[in-house]
Amino acid sequence: MNERIKILGIPFINTSFNKMIEILQGKIEKEEKAFVVTANPEIVMYTYEDAEYKETILNADYIVPDGHGILLASKILDKPIDERVTGYDLMMKLLELANKNRWRIFLLGGKAEVNRKAALNLTAEFPDLVLAGNQDGYFNTDDKKVACEIAKSNPDLIFVALGFPKQEKWILENISSFSKGVFIGVGGSVDVLAGEVKRAPDIWQNMKLEWLYRLLQQPSRWRRMLALPRFVIQVLYSKNQKKD
Repeated sequence: MNERIKILGIPFINTSFNKMIEILQGKIEKEEKAFVVTANPEIVMYTYEDAEYKETILNADYIVPDGHGILLASKILDKPIDERVTGYDLMMKLLELANKNRWRIFLLGGKAEVNRKAALNLTAEFPDLVLAGNQDGYFNTDDKKVACEIAKSNPDLIFVALGFPKQEKWILENISSFSKGVFIGVGGSVDVLAGEVKRAPDIWQNMKLEWLYRLLQQPSRWRRMLALPRFVIQVLYSKNQKKD
């Protein structure tokens, strides 16, 4: 049983990237279901503002630490998490394994043209990939017919790129319609797959400045970035509260 480390009430799995891949591969091979949340500081802060969303997150099977901010928080709380497990890296490794093992993939979310380009790029990069289907994110998320149609495609991996909180809520509300499948909320990763947005180069990631690279690419994200300092302040406050 992997250790869970709570940060502001959110239990993160404390494991390596490779071990996380092994866990999810096991779920797929056994045809079991799993709900994976790739949580960064922004998502954790949102759980403070939306009790329903927090309850959704707490229903996930695995919450992985997507972001250096989560690792920093774990160190501040003297409960260090071993390794960052980003949603994008998780997705790409699983796609690599899917290409090898003929797992069935469904790509849900993004604008119609972005979703189409992402699907085309995936099949070009992974020639043996079985794309069970793809669907843009512009649909009524309360419509159960969409989930039923996706379930009919019998996917092993469902990448949900609706952005938070919508993607996690959609997964929780619809996972019961499926007999199997690993569901992962991947947010803006579909834009990267489509070539619309570039991922931060390794040097930026190693310097823990991936957030700045994304901000320079998408200046409109500045408001969302304010969650980062708020998150650190809240973590420090929670640590001091426990001392009192």
